[in-house]
Amino acid sequence: MDEVEDVLGRLRRYPDVEAANLYAVDAADRLILDVAADTLASAGSGEVAIIGDSYGALTLGAIAAHDLRDVRVHQDLLTGELALANNAKAAGRTDRYTAHPLGPGLLTGATVVLMRLPRALSGLAEIADAIARYAAPGVRIIAGGRDKHLTKSMNDVLGEYFSEVRASLGRQKSRALFVSGPKTVGEPPFPVYERIGELDIEVVAHGAAFSGAKLDIGTRFLLEHLKLMKPDAREAIDLGCGTGILAVALAKARPALRVTGTDQSAAAVASARATVAANGLADRVAVVRDDAMSSAADNSADLVLCNPPFHVGAAVHTGSAIKMFAETGRVLRPGGELWTVYNTHLDYRGVVERMVGRTDVVGRNRKFTVTRSVRGLHDVRQR
Repeated sequence: MDEVEDVLGRLRRYPDVEAANLYAVDAADRLILDVAADTLASAGSGEVAIIGDSYGALTLGAIAAHDLRDVRVHQDLLTGELALANNAKAAGRTDRYTAHPLGPGLLTGATVVLMRLPRALSGLAEIADAIARYAAPGVRIIAGGRDKHLTKSMNDVLGEYFSEVRASLGRQKSRALFVSGPKTVGEPPFPVYERIGELDIEVVAHGAAFSGAKLDIGTRFLLEHLKLMKPDAREAIDLGCGTGILAVALAKARPALRVTGTDQSAAAVASARATVAANGLADRVAVVRDDAMSSAADNSADLVLCNPPFHVGAAVHTGSAIKMFAETGRVLRPGGELWTVYNTHLDYRGVVERMVGRTDVVGRNRKFTVTRSVRGLHDVRQR
């Protein structure tokens, strides 16, 4: 156990936001590892799958405690994938696990699944279906999270796919669920398809994609300003593209424009690519999985659209949005524009102006503010 504590104690969140109130391992991770100990001890090589491991605590903790090999891991967020890779390298265990999409490569033959419960019930449903569909018939799932994020509805969703769902005793405001007995499943419930008539767009969404196949109200408000956005733009980026609605709407409105949608969520990227294909725009809209445009070249875009998050995992924190604004200042060409919609109470205007350039409020309703920021001739990266 000293070895496990040493591994967990050294974990970092990097390249995700790091702050005094944000942690790479929490009580729920420790509880899952503890209550799964006997189950993991009986698992053979290549029989353990881990889903939703935030920064590597479940993966590296299980490997250290039980000398596991050939662990298969799925993390929706790229920052989690990269953090696990960094932490595994620091712990000397990069050869003990492999990363996989949610599907048969992750789950075929798995007898044990450790999982952090996602907050979106649709995301949980897609995961539960995949485990029931592909894992071994005798698979045992140990899923957990912090009490404040757990709901009875999670048990109900899991109960649609498994015959047994029972809860552990609570510990340090965390709880685990023991799930087993996969039921026979029919057609996969995801992705889902929906047509947004007002935009003439077909939307495709996987379970973990923000807002599903619906048009969220922030995006709707930003789209009201589409005609005002830099008219001579040639290259545009939909930053944090979700299901790709902004990217597709922009491409449909500007036939000469090339658009890139970027998101760090694997579910969002899969959704956006399918949305782009469903609307016949694959020749002009590309979708990439990236961490806040980190792979985009300096001075490479004329227009960036962004509906930024204000949560980092389960914590309310503006660090992710600030990171997105900083990258935008780097990626925009001089004279390029950033159009942002955000919850008005966050008051991002000063931050965006400092990191991108002159910023004006161009729209405001009861909940949201839309701003336009213009990249100046100076190098904002030196600010």
